[in-house]
Amino acid sequence: MYIMVKYIWVMSMIKFENVTKVYNKKVRAVDDISFRVKGGEIVGFIGPNGSGKTTTMKLLTGIIKADVGKITVNHFNIRRDPIKAKESIGYIADSPDMFLRLKGSEFLDLMGDIYRVPERKRRERTESICERFDLTDALSSPIMSYSHGMRQKIMVAAALMHNPPVWILDEPMVGLDPKSAYELKQMMREHAKAGNAVFFSTHVLEVAEKLCDRVMIIKKGKILFDGTLENLESQNKNESLEKIFLELTEK
Repeated sequence: MYIMVKYIWVMSMIKFENVTKVYNKKVRAVDDISFRVKGGEIVGFIGPNGSGKTTTMKLLTGIIKADVGKITVNHFNIRRDPIKAKESIGYIADSPDMFLRLKGSEFLDLMGDIYRVPERKRRERTESICERFDLTDALSSPIMSYSHGMRQKIMVAAALMHNPPVWILDEPMVGLDPKSAYELKQMMREHAKAGNAVFFSTHVLEVAEKLCDRVMIIKKGKILFDGTLENLESQNKNESLEKIFLELTEK
């Protein structure tokens, strides 16, 4: 089954143009994909394990390089202007186990230094985000002492320290308690409402259904669907979203 919906995009903040990434000269993790995400939009990226979601996000952030194609973030080419492109990104990786020897406050200060966030703004954002995530009391402790969920929350706080226009979130809800997951979803809505772009991967279809303006479904490096969930469901009447997803990704 293959479904593609055409859109007219304006103010594109993420742009993939015929991008391909091959591993070991034979595994096409990303296979000639093109898509755009515009400002003011929350786009969910859905697919089974090994479908190419994390590779796509690492290409988008410049962690790995594409073999073919062009990637633009906030109008900056990720290959020609990598610093400018990365300054526009807030990235949450699929693993929060980084910088474990630093205290939470030290890690947030490091991110503030890297992105040249002024002291007053840094303090305001740290207080605001940590209050929403119930992180304030943990800032004086090393990250290695945090639970998985607490590590995930400190990574979210660090990624948003410089208030980037483009958020790229790889399974950001994993490990979060219900209150923190709710707060993150609210923050994603607020960010998009301010005219910014949010691009995130998830395995939880209910989250995509309630949160996304658009979804993309990927399998084996190919995008099978790009459009609204309403459009997807209208083409598969009387079927649940879960069943539609399974039919798309299993055929």
